[in-house]
Amino acid sequence: MGALNFNPNFPLTTIPDIKSGQSLELLKELHILTRDGKLNQDSRRKLKQVYHLYRFIEPLLDELMAGNGHPTLADHGAGKSYLGFILYDLFFKTRPGGHIYGIETRDDLVAKSRELAHRLDFPRMSFLNLSALDSIRAPGLPAQVDIVTALHACDTATDDAIRFALHKRARFIVLIPCCQAEVAAVLRKNKNGSFSKTPLSELWRHPVHTREFGSHVTNALRCLQLEAAGYQVTATELVGWEHSMKNELIVARHTGERRRNAEERLARILRELNLDELRGRFIGAPAEQ
Repeated sequence: MGALNFNPNFPLTTIPDIKSGQSLELLKELHILTRDGKLNQDSRRKLKQVYHLYRFIEPLLDELMAGNGHPTLADHGAGKSYLGFILYDLFFKTRPGGHIYGIETRDDLVAKSRELAHRLDFPRMSFLNLSALDSIRAPGLPAQVDIVTALHACDTATDDAIRFALHKRARFIVLIPCCQAEVAAVLRKNKNGSFSKTPLSELWRHPVHTREFGSHVTNALRCLQLEAAGYQVTATELVGWEHSMKNELIVARHTGERRRNAEERLARILRELNLDELRGRFIGAPAEQ
């Protein structure tokens, strides 16, 4: 495919949302810009989310660049690799060294990402057709990865990305969890037994509360899991709720200092909420660090 023409009636300077120096062809291929250079409301919202996330990741990359000069990043559940491509375009493209790995289970998306990276001459991007769990010991990835991201990786894929990060001794982990159904399913399954065990079961008695409470508990357990593995954890909002309901951002920095009672408190929460059968998912992984 030849170079795509940019409509002069919609010059870049009239689109303040777009950062200086970005590849217009990339933004069109990601369907953020239309072919005639327009940015619609849905695209503006999507771009704003990615830019907000970039603001969290850029200083981490700067810190790594100042250290070894060759930061590696693995993006789990990459999908169309919006994040990976924009990170490369805004950060890696103008700096020597470093590599981005997009990990995705849908082979058609992996093939499209490979083709686009080749066409844009983004040589330090690799795309692997793997699940987060299978990628832990896959030969196509380095023994250590500096940053691990998982954005809206559904259900247990986020937990598998955490396991990957611990195995790869990641310096930083950046997560935007999505539909955390596993904890909610166990809460629902054990609901009758929980009624006689604790009055806290009222917090998830109604189905809508089961879903929302299960999501909240899942992320709290993940934070404790990371703290038990020697990470300093921050949980915050990515953007305003008007942009996305899946809005929680978890950023973890490896310090090597394990929170003394994190694993104990994690185990107690599982016990109190009648979730002991999930112990292996949340308590087994830190040993891999």
